[in-house]
Amino acid sequence: MPVNAPNNNLNMLAPSFKLLNVDGKFVSLENLKGNNGTVIVFICNHCPYVKAIASRLKKEADELLLSFINTIAIMPNDTSKYPDDSFENMKIFANKYQFNFPYLYDETQEVAQKYKAVCTPDFFGFDKNLKLKYRGRLDSGTMNSDKEKINRELFNAMIKIKNLGEGPIEQNNSIGCSIKWK
Repeated sequence: MPVNAPNNNLNMLAPSFKLLNVDGKFVSLENLKGNNGTVIVFICNHCPYVKAIASRLKKEADELLLSFINTIAIMPNDTSKYPDDSFENMKIFANKYQFNFPYLYDETQEVAQKYKAVCTPDFFGFDKNLKLKYRGRLDSGTMNSDKEKINRELFNAMIKIKNLGEGPIEQNNSIGCSIKWK
């Protein structure tokens, strides 16, 4: 069922975390943040909305990295009820889409709760000081990547944040599957 993410926590500081990456190492936000900004996106392996944007997410992460803006993906779902989202399947998913960014396992769901994430995908764009400036969707393509023109909302927002320190006034809520809470 599609869920709209609330956009009422702009300017919050990014809660810190230390989570297991698909490479088997624990990493922290402090070690992963970008010099000019950080994107944190809550995703999972089974959601059709995530599958629809996974290739575009990888492309945007690649391009943002050129501006020293890092991307971090976090999987918060209950894997006992949704085994497709297991840690082993996260490795397969990250490899399939050639993620060049960390894909972290939020086994306790504490990080998703601290961020007030509600769906997969759910995008959070932070400035260089880890203040939230963007809470929206990846782009205007949502479930249809065949559109002739897709507005690169996350990319454009993060470049604006890098250059001006503020996100766009208009931000469209992300649409996706609700997080599968324990």
